[in-house]
Amino acid sequence: MSTGISLLTLDGISKFFPGCVANDSINLNVEPGEIHALLGENGAGKSTLVKIIYGVLRPDAGSIRWNGEPVQIAGPNQARELGIGMVFQHFSLFEALTTLENIALALPKESPETLRARVTQTAEAYGLGLDPDRHVHELSMGERQRIEIVRCLLQDPKLLILDEPTSVLTPQETETLFETLRKLAIENRAILYISHKLEEVRTLCDKATIIRNGQWVDDCVPSKETARSLAEKMIGKKIDPVAKRVAPIRDITSLRVSDLTVRSYQPHGVNLTNIHLEVHGGEVLGIAGIAGNGQIELMGALSGETGSPQSGTIEILGNNVNALGPSARRDLGVVFVPEERIGQAAVADMTLVENSLLTSATRMRFSYGGLINWHRVNAYAKKVVREFDVRTTGIRSLASSLSGGNLQKFIVGREMLQEPKLLIAAQPTWGVDAGAAASIHSEIQRLVNAGAGVLVISQDLDEIFLLADRIAVISQGTLSSSVPNTQITPEEVGLLMGVRHTSKSAINDVTT
Repeated sequence: MSTGISLLTLDGISKFFPGCVANDSINLNVEPGEIHALLGENGAGKSTLVKIIYGVLRPDAGSIRWNGEPVQIAGPNQARELGIGMVFQHFSLFEALTTLENIALALPKESPETLRARVTQTAEAYGLGLDPDRHVHELSMGERQRIEIVRCLLQDPKLLILDEPTSVLTPQETETLFETLRKLAIENRAILYISHKLEEVRTLCDKATIIRNGQWVDDCVPSKETARSLAEKMIGKKIDPVAKRVAPIRDITSLRVSDLTVRSYQPHGVNLTNIHLEVHGGEVLGIAGIAGNGQIELMGALSGETGSPQSGTIEILGNNVNALGPSARRDLGVVFVPEERIGQAAVADMTLVENSLLTSATRMRFSYGGLINWHRVNAYAKKVVREFDVRTTGIRSLASSLSGGNLQKFIVGREMLQEPKLLIAAQPTWGVDAGAAASIHSEIQRLVNAGAGVLVISQDLDEIFLLADRIAVISQGTLSSSVPNTQITPEEVGLLMGVRHTSKSAINDVTT
């Protein structure tokens, strides 16, 4: 790792928004050949800071030096010209186009033959296997991420910014990514790495800068810290480990799905075929899988958003709900946390108070004879914000004004404080920091201790193994048999997640 002039230096960077100081005099130094983590809780200012580095935003105060020389980065084009590349958490790819076509869109015009040769050479050099002619909608999330990285590398970056790069990867794909990043560091390229997965940060990163409430907190060497000490630096307080529940599994079937077949309503979606599962009161069933393998279709079928299935039955707390819509299913005692925050779980242009009412009017007795008791709704919204530590300027704030992690905390809190008998959650801690994730996990344990059944659909294997009593894997619309989490390893689940077709017995084949 180089010890000369810093590649990137931020001095006193500040950024102000109405009613919010996003960055407050932040200093940051990134050296050539360094894998440097940028850590912070939700709303700490990480996204704002990297958008300033990449030219999406301009700072209101402070200065930037690149290779020791002052620069003003007017936009992403200038950032790329300097040698700054960025892979965002949410990929910017056109699903109907091929890998080669997607890469061509971001680069200066050149002949398809020349570009194909450069793509193949770069992909092979960094262990990022790509087929230039495959369409994006056919690819796993790990393969899509490789397109984004190769597209950046073809622009010869000196600094590569990665935002939550492993959130959609299997353990095997994560290790491949790490090997690629280490090769880039050996070439004296720098990596600025944003992640909530602190064990990965400890394994991969040479240095970490921690920010909290928009301010610099600490610089440290991750390998000399524990995941808990890093998390506590991020949130500024101690984190208690999630208490293991002691309540026995009850002889109550909270959810039963039998021979479920669903045709996807999405252009490049995945059909569900012969899905069987059961969730009992007092237990958590975890469904692991890479995004795009039928999770959205399964959640839509269970919540009732996509109507009756083509075949099979869904029973919630002993009631056949095939013909019931979302509200009628909620009236039975089930709540849902969908993966899509804006549009499904919350309305962007509605306040937190109004969003509180969306899924809880009947259950929480907020309305009588068609009239809404706004005093109770306000009190409930304040309770959600308080108990789930939602960082906001107030309950009259629009949902769109919250960071992704804080909106997630609000959505989860709104559902869980209804004290359901069944919780069905997709990616319950998606994008939230370690402290918030621990709080959400503790609340799930509390619900289960009280006798509720819980179905968690998640790409995060750490989360699955922490929460689930039994684990199944969804792949290409087929669900494997479930097994106790003590009888399978994360690596074995990762292998199943990467299989193109997962038969019901596949999970048993992997473990034997």
